[in-house]
Amino acid sequence: MVKPQFAAVDWGTSSFRLWLIGENDVVIGESRSGEGMTTARETGFAEVLAKHLDHVQAPADIPVIVCGMAGAKQGWVEAGYLDAPARLADIADGAIRVEGQARDIRILPGLAQRDPHAADVMRGEETQLLGCAQKIKNSDCLVAMPGTHSKWVRVVKGEVLGFATFMTGELFQAISQHTILQHAIKDSPGFDGANPAFVNAVHAAFKEPELTANRLFSVRARGLLFSLTNFEAEATLSGTMLGLELAGALKSAPKDTPVVLVVSGKLRGLYEAAFHRVGLQFSTMDADEAVRAGLNQAARSLWSF
Repeated sequence: MVKPQFAAVDWGTSSFRLWLIGENDVVIGESRSGEGMTTARETGFAEVLAKHLDHVQAPADIPVIVCGMAGAKQGWVEAGYLDAPARLADIADGAIRVEGQARDIRILPGLAQRDPHAADVMRGEETQLLGCAQKIKNSDCLVAMPGTHSKWVRVVKGEVLGFATFMTGELFQAISQHTILQHAIKDSPGFDGANPAFVNAVHAAFKEPELTANRLFSVRARGLLFSLTNFEAEATLSGTMLGLELAGALKSAPKDTPVVLVVSGKLRGLYEAAFHRVGLQFSTMDADEAVRAGLNQAARSLWSF
């Protein structure tokens, strides 16, 4: 039987994930819920964590490593930010201990880019970066982490040189629900990365991002004039927003810089299809595996198991 060594927690705004970890990074138990920061602020962070630790039968003496919104200003204990440029190896050293708890609980810091012309922050994604350390090793690469707010990070020899956040997911939601395009997309059954309307829109926006506002209205016009279906309209909007993200993310990167795509779920198929369409050299890592690997690495650095 594998002996538990520590618990690893990814605490988001609206989600909670805990893994009970043993020797050789073996996952002994897992517990998930929708008790993210928003809920935990009402019910109590310590209480939520204790419930999930009990669920996986975690011993009372094992420590807990946490990343994500539990360390936000509105979270359990503010863990602050490391300033970029920052070495991935320094993330664990910046962990903040939660005082007043019987067990040793540490919360990892986020990363900040304190440039008045390109101010940016991340919290949680830095742990995915740490989990990618073995995959990227000493290479010069971009790490792409899609989501509601997609992160693109330049990493060179284990150091985060800079990063940029793109509100792709949130803009898609806002445009599809609160503009004239809601009528074109209404009741769409959905689409995937193989949809020609999606990949064509990615390529068009990537090549001519300055025409994005015009292309968005064209979705509505094509529905009126050429019977564009609702799922084609949704695919076109999604592809346009993703192509715009790629154009911005790759604008200042050295040509042919390899990309590590850290993603899971439906977004994986969409981003892989988009990357293929614009000719990117990339490899993919599962987002769940990345955050768990980052938490494991941080824990073993802090407690020397």
